[in-house]
Amino acid sequence: MARAGLTTERVVAAAADLADEAGFENVTVSALARHFGVKDASLYSHIKSLQDLRTRLALAAGGELIDRIAAAVAGRAGKDALTAFANAYREYALTHPGRYAATQSRVDQTTVAGSPALLRTAEITYGMLRAYGLDEPDLTDAVRLLRSTFHGYCALEAGGGFGAPRDVQKSWDRAIDALHVALEHWPHEAGTRPTGTPLSEA
Repeated sequence: MARAGLTTERVVAAAADLADEAGFENVTVSALARHFGVKDASLYSHIKSLQDLRTRLALAAGGELIDRIAAAVAGRAGKDALTAFANAYREYALTHPGRYAATQSRVDQTTVAGSPALLRTAEITYGMLRAYGLDEPDLTDAVRLLRSTFHGYCALEAGGGFGAPRDVQKSWDRAIDALHVALEHWPHEAGTRPTGTPLSEA
């Protein structure tokens, strides 16, 4: 029997806190059962498996991340939107390392397809890039460039990987400047043309 007051939402929220405190890889059913003072079996009334728990955590964290990005980019376009997007991304990655790691985990594509949070992430990200006049396949290429840059920088920063005396914040700001220039002068693939669709209509 499930313990009174224990819900799927509470279990996932506790998993998110545990991920930030101990690392996403240390989120287990047993660890959460100890947290709630119950047997492992009690949690299986709310989750199907460890993979189900981690998938729910990934989707919840992804929702948190895109909510912050959406609030940051609201009413902005071009470089202002890119800068706000990047800064919100980095702030979340550095202040919620376990939750952020969850967003980078592999999730079944059928689950992704039905996730409002991940669909919203695509909408906001592609909308921002369409303001630069990009169309497919350039949009996907640009998304991969941004994701690689943001994730790589945050991972190195969080792990203490930057040893040079240059201020890390200044390097970050310059990286965003460089991305803006790259997006404004994107080398469109042959056979494609910029759409010019404004961010508000994306």
